[in-house]
Amino acid sequence: MKELIGTGTALITPFNSDYSVDFAALERIIEQQIAGGTDYFVMLGTTGESVTLSSEEKAQVVACIKKTTAGRIPLVLGVGGNNTAEVVKQLQKLDTEGLCAILSVSPYYNKPNQQGIIHHYTEVANASPLPVILYNVPGRTGSNMTASTQLALANHPNIVATKEASGNMEQVMTILANKPADFLVISGDDALTFPMLACGGSGVISVINHAFPKTFSGMVRSALQGDFASARSAHEQVLESAIAIFADGSPSGIKTMLNEMKLCGTTVRPPLWPVNDTVDTNLRRLAKNAQ
Repeated sequence: MKELIGTGTALITPFNSDYSVDFAALERIIEQQIAGGTDYFVMLGTTGESVTLSSEEKAQVVACIKKTTAGRIPLVLGVGGNNTAEVVKQLQKLDTEGLCAILSVSPYYNKPNQQGIIHHYTEVANASPLPVILYNVPGRTGSNMTASTQLALANHPNIVATKEASGNMEQVMTILANKPADFLVISGDDALTFPMLACGGSGVISVINHAFPKTFSGMVRSALQGDFASARSAHEQVLESAIAIFADGSPSGIKTMLNEMKLCGTTVRPPLWPVNDTVDTNLRRLAKNAQ
């Protein structure tokens, strides 16, 4: 899965002030990202506010992204949930045209134990017509997918990578030290991407890359080539922004930066809300150095 090595952007879904999807803004962001050196896109993930999009809107967003990218960049689709049977049903009906993989989040809210997580992903991987990327994000799901669980799932022939957003570097390093050779460990935490790459990670699925496509994807590229001095410099340029965009909710933070950059509005769908005034001021300051 060479397509997944490097920098993937977890695309936002821009909205107009009436909460309708702003497809013109989405097209602008896609072009800005491709010009900046982004390696692939992840569609309809958490950052894309997929849980508040209707089925029709999801189809329209995917169609817009496919049309705008026109095969210039690989595409990953978010397909996940906390009802195993429903996720399997979605995968069985999936139109795979133009897609290289799916990203599937660990089940949230019902908080399965580790055996339940293994069973869930085994069913998902068995049903998926595309390679599967695990997604461990305890801050959103309420449960951690342990290193041993991820390593067990890494042996499934249709599970090719994990997006690790636990923030636990000991866990990340354990996975990296014991994984199959062709299993990719992808950062799901922008601020920790540089150290994860230094430990052997394969790249990132990023939010901050929306604002810093040249600098951030350049950092990843330098680190993968072993140029850690250049990578560290770029990491330090982006670090404050990478932390700040999560200070009062995501993707509210990155939408504020993109608004300052004249790429889209700040509207998010309820229950999300725009960032508070203090965070807004700080993000607009940081956006002036974005590139």
